Amino acid sequence: MSDASSGPVESPRFPAELLQERVDLALREAGADEASAAAATRAMMHASRLGIDSHGVRLASFYAECLRSGQINGAPAFKLHRTAAASAMLDADHGLGHAAAYRGMEEACRIARESGVGAVGIAHSTHYGAAGAYALGGAEAGFIAISTTNADSLVALYGGKTRFHGTNPVAAAAPVRDSRPWLLDMASSAIPYNRVLLYRSLQRELPADVTADIDGEPTRDPHRAEILTPLGGLDFGFKGAGLAGLVTILSAVLTGATPDHLVTPMGDGNVRPHDIGHFCLAIDPARFVGREAYDGLMAQYLAGLRASPAKTGEPVLAPGDREWRTLAERSRTGIPVDPDTARFLELA
Repeated sequence: MSDASSGPVESPRFPAELLQERVDLALREAGADEASAAAATRAMMHASRLGIDSHGVRLASFYAECLRSGQINGAPAFKLHRTAAASAMLDADHGLGHAAAYRGMEEACRIARESGVGAVGIAHSTHYGAAGAYALGGAEAGFIAISTTNADSLVALYGGKTRFHGTNPVAAAAPVRDSRPWLLDMASSAIPYNRVLLYRSLQRELPADVTADIDGEPTRDPHRAEILTPLGGLDFGFKGAGLAGLVTILSAVLTGATPDHLVTPMGDGNVRPHDIGHFCLAIDPARFVGREAYDGLMAQYLAGLRASPAKTGEPVLAPGDREWRTLAERSRTGIPVDPDTARFLELA
């Protein structure tokens, strides 16, 4: 990197309450209605509190830009249509994806209370940030929940040298009695593209084999990185590419949204609709093994997992354990915010 000699930029920390207030205000000033701004702020704060900084409050300026350009509808009129006993479709009217995804997961949980399983497809939506926010919402309501979304092309196929799939995350969460939920949130790419942008802001070098330049050649320079590699890297990237395809099928093909390679990217002056899709699934454990048995088996499973010997000498962690530790730490010390975002939110 040409400016690597300057070293990583230290991020100042701010109280969560202050960040939440500034982010919500910035989105409303950019044209988001109260419900849309609240949902987007909730999702970004989820990410920032749990240490998923690539999808946290640093995205506020990006969403504000897209609201002002008209690419995101700041006051969408959602249309929900129940299609069968266990399924529904939601038209998001090109609003902020966060509001659509929270609404879709709430409906999936409502259906699951009736039918045991609830599935909601969401079409005509936009970027929704950290997928784990919506799976967590389902788990906190007592359900095993899954959330997926497709996105515009950023990731090469296995053996490919151009963009095809989006980062296409999968998030899943499961309730745990008397404890925080089990929580998995992962992209099907080696890293999310927002991490590239974060590393640009922080002047940090990227890990090896996770990005390539515009010609498809590997690079660790975040300023040259234009293409992401699929999860699994050069040798096992067929796994990530296959997973990305599954997410496209669930989120775009099943819902009638636009497949990744045809999606108009958000930002950069684009005014055409983004038009991606999401998929929400909620499962009621009470309709399967029963709630009491489920709670007991989850406790047994997680106790065994965390007690498993670790070769590093550190304890083995269940999905979500690291995030809950980060939440506790940041509740004490504040949330780090990169300098560009601090300026946008008028914190610096």
